Amino acid sequence: MAVVASAPGKVLMTGGYLILEKPNAGLVLSTNARFYAIVKPINEEVKPESWAWQWTDVKLTSPQLSRESMYKLSLKQLTLQSVSARDSRNPFVEHAIQYAIAAAHLATDMDKEALHKLFLQGLDITILGSNDFYSYRNQIESLGLPLTPESLGTLAPFASITFNAADSNGANSKPEVAKTGLGSSAAMTTAVVAALLHYLGVVDLCDPCKEGKFGCSDLDVVHMISQTSHCLAQGKVGSGFDVSCAVYGSQRYVRFSPEVLSFSQVAVTGLPLYEVIGKILKGTWDHERTEFSLPPLMNLFLGEPGSGGSSTPSMVGAVKKWQMSDPEKARENWQKLSEANLELETKLNILNKLAKDHWDVYLGVIKSCSVLTSEKWVLHATEPINEAIIKELLGAREAMSGIRILMRQMGEAASVPIEPESQTQLLDSTMNAEGVLLAGVPGAGGFDAIFAITLGDSGSKLTQAWSSQNVLALLVREDPHGVCLESGDPRTTGITSGVSSVHLE
Repeated sequence: MAVVASAPGKVLMTGGYLILEKPNAGLVLSTNARFYAIVKPINEEVKPESWAWQWTDVKLTSPQLSRESMYKLSLKQLTLQSVSARDSRNPFVEHAIQYAIAAAHLATDMDKEALHKLFLQGLDITILGSNDFYSYRNQIESLGLPLTPESLGTLAPFASITFNAADSNGANSKPEVAKTGLGSSAAMTTAVVAALLHYLGVVDLCDPCKEGKFGCSDLDVVHMISQTSHCLAQGKVGSGFDVSCAVYGSQRYVRFSPEVLSFSQVAVTGLPLYEVIGKILKGTWDHERTEFSLPPLMNLFLGEPGSGGSSTPSMVGAVKKWQMSDPEKARENWQKLSEANLELETKLNILNKLAKDHWDVYLGVIKSCSVLTSEKWVLHATEPINEAIIKELLGAREAMSGIRILMRQMGEAASVPIEPESQTQLLDSTMNAEGVLLAGVPGAGGFDAIFAITLGDSGSKLTQAWSSQNVLALLVREDPHGVCLESGDPRTTGITSGVSSVHLE
């Protein structure tokens, strides 16, 4: 019986760079772009003589990359060994497999014989990413189609992926695959961990918020193992906001202390993996996450300028180098940026409350402002509640403008293109469009897709304006749900929301 799990991609609205250090917070939105992991046995039956085997097979398939890799899994050491040296490695999936299996060994109340049988049948794992994680501009242009969301919609689901030319380097170097910046590695890792843990009986994704085998919710187990796997694959302990978003959905996030993963860093010294994962599951995970979503009638749009994306790790490295070389200016910049981020968060929270308390007035204001540029919004401040709503809308815009200025200053000081000139021009014209509340470069910035928050039904005009500027509006929207158990293979069932959708409560 195949198990299919999915996890969403993310957009970090505020908190770029600052989120790396406690107690700075970030606002992260989960999206309808999802990574899927399908886990099933390679063999339906187990041969009697195989019960004494110490190795089993693991098959990993990525149809979009036309890649298939075979591994041998040591049932004693819980390590993976690639069968062919020519196989292209996927460290995120490899660590996810090893740590999920280690957790299965650790779950002492499981039927060990049944678990051993599942291993001996082999593990057949397929990974699929929604088209929105990747750039398909070249395909659309080669087909002679306009750069519109409608053209994107004509592509087959889980289409083949474009590779970047490997000729650039330095802080602006591009990743191997042309991506849009939605956190594909975190979503992929989380989907694989969740699918394997459910398949092996460690967690129950049908009811993931209940307390499970490790004294915490099954969702927390998925989170801890996904964070561990993702950090090890990256070779460093990042902020973890992308994995947290993939597990729990949209949220306000403050990172965990890196020390909680110190045991995973020494795993290479020979400590058994199940001991490592046991210590991690019992560790002090002190991250903070609270529910967050956009106010009603506000919509997330992403536009891909077609630059092939940016390498986040190299940009982060350059910013850290600047922090060390000029700590006083860096502290000043980060303090102001933290205050601007908090200001935007406050404005959005107030708008959420105003919508709840004065829905009819709020609805009218958003509808009116959606067809006007921002300097004309004040014309509708005719009553006290209308005025209060418009004041917060304009305050949110002002906070976002402040964030952009400070992010550009950081980029200039660190010699990295956090908001490159081409992006600045695009964002300025976007902010000046009718019905646009906010626009910015998400996360670490660079040449990935930009984001915009629009009011009411103004999004269609924006996508047309972007198309005229050679910017491809993606089909991504905010979806607050985190990791899900799906009803079947998305290639045959259609791309639908999970039968067990989970959102942070």
